[in-house]
Formats: sequence, structure tokens, C-alpha cells
Amino acid sequence: MPRLHCPTGLSGGLSLDLPPGAARHAQVLRLQPGDAITLFNGEGGEFEATIERMGRTDVAVRVGAFHAVEREAPRAVYLAVGMPANERMDWLVEKAAELGVAGIQPLLAERSVLRVAGERAAKKQAHWQAIAIAACEQCGRNRVPVIAPVLELARWCADPGLPSLRLALSLAPNARPLASVVAQAPAEPVLLLSGPEGGLSPAELGMLASRGFLPASLGPRVLRADTAPLAALAALIL
Repeated sequence: MPRLHCPTGLSGGLSLDLPPGAARHAQVLRLQPGDAITLFNGEGGEFEATIERMGRTDVAVRVGAFHAVEREAPRAVYLAVGMPANERMDWLVEKAAELGVAGIQPLLAERSVLRVAGERAAKKQAHWQAIAIAACEQCGRNRVPVIAPVLELARWCADPGLPSLRLALSLAPNARPLASVVAQAPAEPVLLLSGPEGGLSPAELGMLASRGFLPASLGPRVLRADTAPLAALAALIL
């Protein structure tokens, strides 16, 4: 059954026009009046719904029963990534949302290939958020991970509100296996940092250590910037 993200107040028996994004999705799917769909607004659970009218640019639905269904990971994992270039960041966001990431922070590091700021960064953020929504529609999640605005690594690290369990993927000799680090706190939320294509600089690694980040390893192989965070995410929540 088609699933549509409808970021508005939903309740059984309500008739409403879908927001533009969901309406376009319904039209792409060639849905017709009487077709059954599922709606979720990101606040948890999902609603049965029925298409009532298909206009040229608008779609009306009637909301039905609510189901308190959750398909979230047992542990909240927040991903901070030195943005890989080209379409690799799009792919990373999509797959991380499918795997169950709680949120994604795109970062600018010293060796980042992709460098965006201002209006371009805002457009990238909106684009990635749309990718995360589409991934949740596809995979069955009822809570959409938030894609945060692009920040420089140093500025982001200074935030006192970061989760207390902080890990930085590393190939350094002192890096402990990821599984052994998180085994000491099996239910605690995890903040996982992965660097850009060129890796993190020595100065950045020192800064992270001073901010309480522990070096964690995925093994001896060098993984790509869009592979490493997904491998670590899967290891933590699957």
C-alpha cells in the first residue's frame, strides 16, 4: 500500500488536502479516488486513509484509523559526516534513513571535497531532507530523521548538547573495535562521526579527543567516505 508523508495534524475522520509534496507523490503513483493509502506525519504511528479526489494539482483524502506502529531502531544513532562529493551524499542519506538513523549532521572538514555555504547549503539540506522522507515512505518508518544545516566541524564540536557517547571512526592504532566500545552502554544514544574522503586532519582528531570523542575502528580496511558510516550504522542498530 502506498505510504505518504503528510506533515500536518492527522486524526480519524478528518478530510484534508494533501500538502504539495505528498500530492505530487500521489499523482506520480497514478492513484485514483477510492484507493487506500497510509499516511504518517513523523510524530509516530500511521493512519489509514482513502483518496477522495484527484485534481490537477491537489489531492483530497479522508483519514481513517490510527495504528501505533513503530519501526525504529532499538538504539538511537546520530550520524555526523564529512560530506562526500557528487551523488554519494544523496546515497548516504537515503541508506542511512532506511537503516534507521535518528538524525544526520552534514559537516565541513579541512579536507572536505564538497564545500557548500549560504543559499547553496540550504538547498542541499532541503534536498537531503526530501531524500530522507522518500526513504521513510519506502521502508516503513513513521519518524523522519532530521537533516541538520551544514556546519563547520569546529563550530559543531563546540555544541554542549551533543550526546555523551561520542565515537569517531578511525584507523589509528589506539582505536578500539566499534562493537566493544558501544557494548559498555547498550541502550545509550550514540553520536557517530565519520570523516570526508581525505580523512580528518591531525588537528581535527586532537580537537575531537578534547571534546570527548573516542576513536572506534571498523577493522583494518580503508572504507570509502560513503561506506564507512553506513557500515558502522548497520553494526550498531541491526
